[in-house]
Formats: sequence, structure tokens, C-alpha cells
Amino acid sequence: MPLLKMDGFDDCIAGVIDDSWGRRFIVYDRQKVIEKLMADGMNEEEAIEFHDFNQAGAWVGDNTPAFLHKYDPLAE
Repeated sequence: MPLLKMDGFDDCIAGVIDDSWGRRFIVYDRQKVIEKLMADGMNEEEAIEFHDFNQAGAWVGDNTPAFLHKYDPLAE
């Protein structure tokens, strides 16, 4: 099955995941996605809301892309 990509966000791809169920899907850097939405004219609040509802909240099958939240152990 081909990888599913979001149009116009290739520069936000962090990598590809192969999970233990045999699925493979693209992982996007969430912060880069939000920054790209802001560069396209949204303010930060609009970009986060749009991303959370329309991108992260979308389900298009087992190969639905995922979004990486970078982990900072010092932020805990």
C-alpha cells in the first residue's frame, strides 16, 4: 500500500514508521506543520486549531500519517 502524504507538506516529513502490525506510514514534524500553516497566513492559534482538527484529527485508513511531538526531557 502506498504511503499517504499531505499535499504541500513534504518539507515537514520527519520520517516513516513501520509498526509491529505491518503498517507503514509517514510521520510529520508537528511544529514544522504548524509553522508552515503560519507562513501561509494563519496566526499561531488558528494554525494549531486547523492542524488539530483537520490534519491530526483526520483518519484515512491504516496508513494515515502521524505527527511527531518532539520530546524534551528538560521540559518536564
